[in-house]
Amino acid sequence: MPRFFVAPEAVSEEYITVTEGDYNHIRNVLRMHIGESLTVCDGEGTDYRCEVNDYENGVCRLRILAREDSAVELPVAITLYQGLPKKDKMELIVQKAVELGAARIVPVVCKRTIVKIEDQKREERKTERLRAIAESAAKQSGRGIVPEVSSPVSFKEAIKAAATECKVILLPYENALGMKETREALTAAVSSGSVGIFIGPEGGFERSEVELANEAGARIISLGRRILRTETAGLTALSALMLLTEEASEDNR
Repeated sequence: MPRFFVAPEAVSEEYITVTEGDYNHIRNVLRMHIGESLTVCDGEGTDYRCEVNDYENGVCRLRILAREDSAVELPVAITLYQGLPKKDKMELIVQKAVELGAARIVPVVCKRTIVKIEDQKREERKTERLRAIAESAAKQSGRGIVPEVSSPVSFKEAIKAAATECKVILLPYENALGMKETREALTAAVSSGSVGIFIGPEGGFERSEVELANEAGARIISLGRRILRTETAGLTALSALMLLTEEASEDNR
C-alpha cells in the first residue's frame, strides 16, 4: 500500500489534506482513484489508513478510516554522529541508517575529515538533499517518523550535545577492547532509551578525539578485527543495536 508523510497540521478529525509534490504523485503518478486506499503518517509515530476522498484545486483530500501507533519504531532513540565522508558516501549512509532505525543523523567534522566546508549555501543544499533522501528511505522502509538530518557540526559540539541528549554514547575504535565489552555496551544501550553512535571519517578518529569522548562518558567499543570503511562502520553498529533491540522488544511482549 502506498505510504506518505504529512505535517501534523494537515490532519483533522476526519480528513487529511495533501498538496504539492505528494498531490502530484498520488493523482498523476500513481493515478489513484476515488475510494482507493493508502497509508499516511504524521511523522510523529501515528499511521492513518485512508482512502482518496476527492481532488480539488491542487489539493487531495483523504478520508481517515483508522488510526494506529506505528509498530516499526525502535524503543531506543539512536543518533548516528557520522564523521563527514568524501563525495556522495553520506547519501548512502543516510539512506541505510534510516532503514536500520536511526532517529537522527548528525554529520560531524573531525580532525581527519577530508571534506572542507567553505560554501555555506552549497552545504545547505546538500543537507536538504540528505533530508529528502531520509524521507524517501522512511517511506520505503515503513517508518513512523522521518529521521532528522542536521547540518554539520564540529566533533567538540557533537560530543557536548551527545553528553546531554544521550544516556549511552558508543564510539567504535580500532584500539578498543574485545567483543565481550562491546556486547556489554550494546546491551546497556538497548535499555537506555537514547544512544549516540560516533563514527570517524576516512582515517578514523585522532587519539585526542577519543580521549575527549571518553571524558564525556563514551564507551569505546570494537566492531571486530577488521578495519571497516566509514560507510560500513556506522551501519554495522546500527545493525547490531537494531537486532538486540528488536530481540529485547519481542521478549517483553
